[in-house]
Amino acid sequence: MLNAFGEGQYVVIRTLDAGSDKPIAFATMPGEENPALGVRGLRLSFGNPGLMDRQLDGIRIASEASTTETRVMAPMVATVAEAAEFAEKVRARGLKPGVMVEIPSAALLAHRMLEVVDFLSIGTNDLTQYTMAADRMATDLAHLTDPWQPAVLQLIAITAEAGKQAGKPVGVCGEAAADPMLACALVGMGITSLSMAARAVRPVGAQLSRVSMDTCEAAAEAALGASDPMAARDAVRALLNA
Repeated sequence: MLNAFGEGQYVVIRTLDAGSDKPIAFATMPGEENPALGVRGLRLSFGNPGLMDRQLDGIRIASEASTTETRVMAPMVATVAEAAEFAEKVRARGLKPGVMVEIPSAALLAHRMLEVVDFLSIGTNDLTQYTMAADRMATDLAHLTDPWQPAVLQLIAITAEAGKQAGKPVGVCGEAAADPMLACALVGMGITSLSMAARAVRPVGAQLSRVSMDTCEAAAEAALGASDPMAARDAVRALLNA
């Protein structure tokens, strides 16, 4: 995979993101009453540090055999201490560390997270779920698990601003990045990269190619100033003439 990109490119690898809605037999805690708030992602390595060490060793070996820059990020990071410990392990292997911002605590402390890691990636699906206390798999709560929710947009903006202040990249992955209108607002907030399914690249790219950075910043301001998801969409749509 790394060799497919080559020199001058970089690849971001996420460490094992198992648990909750991604059960794996060897890395899922049995009998958890609330798996979404349980031992998942980075937390799996707390009681089994070898699980993380083996992943990072494998990534290091692959990286040493390639000219592609390799970046590694951990999911479900809740505290700066967790981020710092992970970063130390990653840097010890000559790789660039980052963390996923999926928990509101990570967004609120993004400026401190960036003191110990080199980049952040906002997982909007989980960030929305945890911010709104609404299971993203529950269809009855779809109105709450909307990335246009004002509280979610505020947390994204806080994280993006921290990246700008630190001069470090902050990306977005998840359904939010695949929405062409929202993508404009995200760029306007200061998001530096968008990760999405292949089918979304063309419409998102087409939308971004039609607007200036000033327009994106205006879209961000309009979205952040809205009182609810529908109002945010309408405000950005009117601005973009979409």
